[in-house]
Amino acid sequence: MHRWSQLFIPTLREAPADAEVASHKLLVRAGYVRQLGAGIYSFLFLGNRSTQKIMNIVREEMDKIGQEFYLPALNPRELWESSGRWSAMGENMFRLKDRKGADLCLGMTHEEVMTDIARKELRSYKQLPQIWYQIQTKFRDEPRPKSGLLRVRQFIMKDAYSFDIDAAGLDASYQKHYETYCRIFDRCGLKYMVIDAHSGAMGGSQSQEFMVRTPAGEDQIVSCEKCDYAANLEKAISKVDPVEDLKSEGDGQPLEVHTPGQKTIEDVARFLGVSPKNKIKTLAMMVTESDGDAKAPKVRQRAVVLLMRGDHQMNEAKLSSAVAGKETRPMQEDEIRDLFKSPAGYLGPLGIDWATSITDQSKPMLLVDKALEGRSNLIGGANKEDFHVKNLTPGGNFHPTAYVDLRSVAAGENCPNCGAPLRMDTAVEIGHIFKLGYKYSDSMGARVLDRNGKEVAPIMGSYGIGIERILTAAIEQSNDENGFWLPTAIAPFDVVVVSANQKDEQIRSASESIANSLQSSGYDVLLDDRDERPGVKFKDADLVGIPFRINVGKKVTEDTVEVVRRSTLAREDVKISAISDYFLALKSA
Repeated sequence: MHRWSQLFIPTLREAPADAEVASHKLLVRAGYVRQLGAGIYSFLFLGNRSTQKIMNIVREEMDKIGQEFYLPALNPRELWESSGRWSAMGENMFRLKDRKGADLCLGMTHEEVMTDIARKELRSYKQLPQIWYQIQTKFRDEPRPKSGLLRVRQFIMKDAYSFDIDAAGLDASYQKHYETYCRIFDRCGLKYMVIDAHSGAMGGSQSQEFMVRTPAGEDQIVSCEKCDYAANLEKAISKVDPVEDLKSEGDGQPLEVHTPGQKTIEDVARFLGVSPKNKIKTLAMMVTESDGDAKAPKVRQRAVVLLMRGDHQMNEAKLSSAVAGKETRPMQEDEIRDLFKSPAGYLGPLGIDWATSITDQSKPMLLVDKALEGRSNLIGGANKEDFHVKNLTPGGNFHPTAYVDLRSVAAGENCPNCGAPLRMDTAVEIGHIFKLGYKYSDSMGARVLDRNGKEVAPIMGSYGIGIERILTAAIEQSNDENGFWLPTAIAPFDVVVVSANQKDEQIRSASESIANSLQSSGYDVLLDDRDERPGVKFKDADLVGIPFRINVGKKVTEDTVEVVRRSTLAREDVKISAISDYFLALKSA
């Protein structure tokens, strides 16, 4: 049993001025954390108890499928160069030098370290599969730390890595993590969704995120309430309602029309009296490509032009997937004139010799969004100032390099599975699982002998959970104007016993007895034995996230106390002699 009078729980009546989201305000007000610097937080007594409980749940579930390691946060440059990520991570990586001038970094994640162990220690398929995990501090030089623990520069992560001999083995390891993550988040009492996601800088193929809906989130998710479809906006697809094409004009061949000063999609559509849905939006980009020489790669810039429906928005992550993760940027004015022979605002697909396949690197690429596939008589730029062209038909009078999904889904569009309207929400990512494939084992030279004695690269998976994000997501889901409440499994205490009057011997004695009885029954109990007014104690109890409060007051003369369920503020009189049985019944319910 812990006594509030002996603890450091610095509660505040007001939130810090810079706190924007509920979890940030309440974590500070409840005395869970204190800010040391931008994106750097100290966990105080209550905050540490909650995160330790979360880590214990994660550890218990992960121990069922894997082995716990503990790896260095300080990594040599050579390790990250061997995977190609020393440069790729850019300014997000904390970098430093030792006294001898050697380059080091603070680890953001540990694919490289785990793969280094694997390449030095694993020799045969007989040693596979392996699942290794750790719970460790990570570092990211976040450019704009904000929202309390949601965007920080130092954070605790459970990261796990699997090594298998083949894709079937990876499928099995991936599924184990999926099921383990569901158990972890269920035990932590979160309402979460599992969505299809983009792998980003991690690389690899299949990827799923575990997300919690909250206005504090920075990710956007698309989901269907009628079926189980859910995806990150970066991966989401939808069924687009059919659009009636325009009738061809003249002989059906491309027809130039004078559009003086009309540059934007909306301006041209209004000028010509058509819908933006019948317009082509042209986006001119450059992609950075390499010849593949690992020792002395030759880098060049290649034109990639995207065609979208006039009312649709391009999705950066989908573009990245379409160009195999290569870096892209908008064309500069001189590059636009070199390719299109026209100023921006009048660009279109005619008159340019496009690559016939993605692998053809000798010509510029023309990637056409799938929403334009099968359309006809569209309107686009004429590559001539103050002119546009009618009667444009993809695959007819111009030929795309490829049709790809480039479009961001919008709320209200039709679910790809059942056709019901899709909803869009902001959400917080609490976990992410990746099929990495051979990205790291190939680049770093990890090899084992297969069943035929042939040397092969093991196939990998990577799996992360944000420890503090579980805490913040739980607070975002469960708060009101008075504070928040946590699920019992991750709350710092199960119950707070409030002695309404410490000067009253009967109340004080009953409070002690109840706290001791519950503690003996296996509950984490906080006894508020401070010499404070009852109102102050009740406010603090409502603030600090403890799921149950027992008010010990004048009714002790009737062998009665009041039990308050924090989530609903429902109140119930319970006999003191039956208090342990009451909570035991709640636990088994």
